Amino acid sequence: MTRKPDLSLFTKHWLLKLLSLLISAGLWYFVVAEDRLDLTVTIPLELRNLPANFIIGNRYKKDIEVVVSGPRRLIQEMRQQNISRPVDLSKAEPGSLVVENDADSIPLPHGVTVQRVQPASITLLIDRLARKEFPLVPITAGKPVAGLVLDSVTLKPPRITVTGPQTVLEKEDMLNTSVINLEGIASSTTVQVRLNLNEALLNLIGETVIEANIVLKDNMLKKIVRGIPVYAGENGPPVKCSPATVAVEADIPERLVHGTPELFVLFRASAEIPPNRSNDEASVQVHGISLPDHSPIAIHSVTPSKVRILP
Repeated sequence: MTRKPDLSLFTKHWLLKLLSLLISAGLWYFVVAEDRLDLTVTIPLELRNLPANFIIGNRYKKDIEVVVSGPRRLIQEMRQQNISRPVDLSKAEPGSLVVENDADSIPLPHGVTVQRVQPASITLLIDRLARKEFPLVPITAGKPVAGLVLDSVTLKPPRITVTGPQTVLEKEDMLNTSVINLEGIASSTTVQVRLNLNEALLNLIGETVIEANIVLKDNMLKKIVRGIPVYAGENGPPVKCSPATVAVEADIPERLVHGTPELFVLFRASAEIPPNRSNDEASVQVHGISLPDHSPIAIHSVTPSKVRILP
């Protein structure tokens, strides 16, 4: 006699079993059968716990490109999260540190896998944080118009303080400006000028503009000028002197020398007559006339220094 198969195993609690089957099918659809997506995402590098007395001394790639793969739903959810590649620098020491970007270093949601990371590694140069004050030095080229020379270039500020990697700061003792062109300028002026920085300092503090105050002065020519009339008796009747003219050796602005046909007109000479006129000699005083926008004439000697007062 043939026994019928016992189907009670299948029919018992059939509703719960059907529900389990539906749940399993649903999970299979969302985890396995759901549309999968490969996507390239940019993930920032997050440096953590760098000691306060250290600094990153080089330029480095601040984000990485990661090709991820996973269900479309998880990929879309992942893109809405602030995922970063953390780098713990709490135990960093001065020197080069190579950060390996492997799949395990990126905290992705479960179900999303890393296919490729670019770059595979990043090198950080750990340096000590330093602070240094640099004097600023003006660099000039060219000449002002004829008759003028450079007197001074004053920078504002005259020095700057920079904070950054010790190995970068210790390479320089002073900072130069870019070239200040003086060619053909005809008066004192103030200009804006950039500092001439090496690449490391430029990356550190950026383009830096300062103020340069340019002061010009007359180019002085040493000349011997003769035929300067001597005037005496300014407080009384005029008197005659012998000799009637004197010569001077003086520094005269070049522009006055070229613009004055007779140089003696630039001077005034007077003889100091003794009150009692007991002495026939009088000392001669010579001074140069003052003209606007010109440096004063500097007199070195007078010949003769005394004249004879005639009766």
